[in-house]
Amino acid sequence: MNSTFKAACGQFQPEFGETAKNIRRMTKIVRAVQADLIVFPELCTSGYELRNREEVRSLALNIDSSEEFRLLKSLAKEMNSHIVFGFPEISGSKLFNSSALIEPNGTVTPYRKLHLFDREKNIFDPGEEVPPVIDTAIGKIGLMICFDWIFPEVARSLALRGSQIICHPSNLVLTFCQRAMFARSVENGVFTMTCNRIGSETRTDRTLTFTGASQILSNRGVTMAQASPDSEEVISAEIDLSQAVNKMITAKNNLFEDRRTEMYTSLWK
Repeated sequence: MNSTFKAACGQFQPEFGETAKNIRRMTKIVRAVQADLIVFPELCTSGYELRNREEVRSLALNIDSSEEFRLLKSLAKEMNSHIVFGFPEISGSKLFNSSALIEPNGTVTPYRKLHLFDREKNIFDPGEEVPPVIDTAIGKIGLMICFDWIFPEVARSLALRGSQIICHPSNLVLTFCQRAMFARSVENGVFTMTCNRIGSETRTDRTLTFTGASQILSNRGVTMAQASPDSEEVISAEIDLSQAVNKMITAKNNLFEDRRTEMYTSLWK
């Protein structure tokens, strides 16, 4: 396995309710950037400000049967790309704010958002499974979504299970996340890719403005690429995932081996 590859974030403004059009936008970006790994924003197939569960259901995708997944699986194979994107998911009677990693071989691994933000709690069911770490041809990829950033346990659990890079589709409206992801990278010794959207949505009694500034950070917190706060653009970087295997901070300090887990028992009470 070659540990060095091209990673990219496709920052754009999804058109609310226009799933087919948004998929076409994503397809155009994937073909243009020709990256080994490309991450798109949270809920980028639908738009963010869904009013109720009925509206979620009307725009939700089923991983096994939706035409959109067939198209994206074909695209991943055609371009030999690993594609991560956010979408509303329907599974039985449940509705999730989900992301998925599609590998070139057609494998699809979903993640259902654990930590729902604000009014998401009114329309989505919370995820019930541990965020996945996927052993792919380019390395070990972990998945989290947007507001998961504020809970350091998510990134830590991914890193402890071997993730070398964390893909983080987002629809950020708070101003803290991009800075906080510096800490998630440094404290875990992993690369992180936060792909945010831009633009505003006014579909209820409020206007949400998204902060853009998608970023790719190294395992030492170095900003390898960052987008503007308000323009559609693709950012990319060459990543060497072998660097994320080394957890040494000094000759005598290891990020994981130096943890005093016996002192943290209150975290589990």
